[in-house]
Amino acid sequence: MRILVTGAAGFIGSHVVEALLAAGHDVIAYDALLPAVHPDPRRARARIPSGVEFVHADVIDPVAVATALRGVDVVCHHAAMVGLGVDLDDAPQYASRNDLGTAVLLAAMARASVSRLVLASSMVVYGEGRYDCARHGRVAPGPRAAVDLAAGRFEPPCPHCGAPLGPGLVDEDTALDPRNVYAATKAAQEFLATAWARAAAGTVALLRYHNVYGPRMPRDTPYAGVAAIFRSALRSGRPPLVFEDGGQRRDFVHVRDVASANVAAIEWTGKADPGAGRAFNVGSGTPRTVGDLAAGLSAATGGPAPVVTGDYRLGDVRHVTASNLRLRTELGWRPAVTFAAGLAEFVDPAQ
Repeated sequence: MRILVTGAAGFIGSHVVEALLAAGHDVIAYDALLPAVHPDPRRARARIPSGVEFVHADVIDPVAVATALRGVDVVCHHAAMVGLGVDLDDAPQYASRNDLGTAVLLAAMARASVSRLVLASSMVVYGEGRYDCARHGRVAPGPRAAVDLAAGRFEPPCPHCGAPLGPGLVDEDTALDPRNVYAATKAAQEFLATAWARAAAGTVALLRYHNVYGPRMPRDTPYAGVAAIFRSALRSGRPPLVFEDGGQRRDFVHVRDVASANVAAIEWTGKADPGAGRAFNVGSGTPRTVGDLAAGLSAATGGPAPVVTGDYRLGDVRHVTASNLRLRTELGWRPAVTFAAGLAEFVDPAQ
């Protein structure tokens, strides 16, 4: 099949390109090489294997998108600004690149009769993850208050009785509750894509990535993930600075496992009924804390031990970890990279 990958020079997109080529697909790589995402555009461009057609353009450019879609069977849409950003001044850029860009792409796909889409979504659409109260059962805590965070009260209480809650694995039927600008744009992408699927008789797999790490992860930018921030600190001889108390639960999934999920999702889009949209959590299925990650990276590098700062970001959530049962049972996917092996590769000086 001929597959268009947007955001193809990025951290995840470049691995998706490689996985698709290995699976025997013909790939068109599309990327704007934005300086905020790619401080060294030439290095990012070099991630695209030789012989792969490369389109240097923005997804908000309708002419470039329409041209790139000629002869395409499936789109893997990864072009986006990621991370929490710096402040609300980032909001127009997030909305433009993530939501306007997605709308331009979907409109062009409808005109070109390209009916299969794999959308890179994110666990951030859930807000907080799953919580259970001993008295009230499954509950949905609201956003954490700044006064509680400042006082070191990081765990969200039961919204009904104030009792402590037990975190669990969130599944794809959980209601969306985005808590920051980036999360809101990712939820909007999902709504746009499912609306397109119904209107254009398309099929869309919504891949909700959890905390992806691995080779080519962005570093030393405000948009880098926590694993890259910790690694950069350790390479400078500094300890990783862990926010809150380090007990935030996340699901760290290796980027090659994410790429293989894209290959499986492409197969699903060819079998699903027209108009279908289905969400899939892409995570290892094994919860770990941010403190675990920092300690693991410190141990793997022989660097200084993490320092727990008690600092916080108001847009962060406390716990969100994935059930990957749907991805396993419906797409036959399995994670292949263990956490220990992934960290060892991640701290390799060559990365």
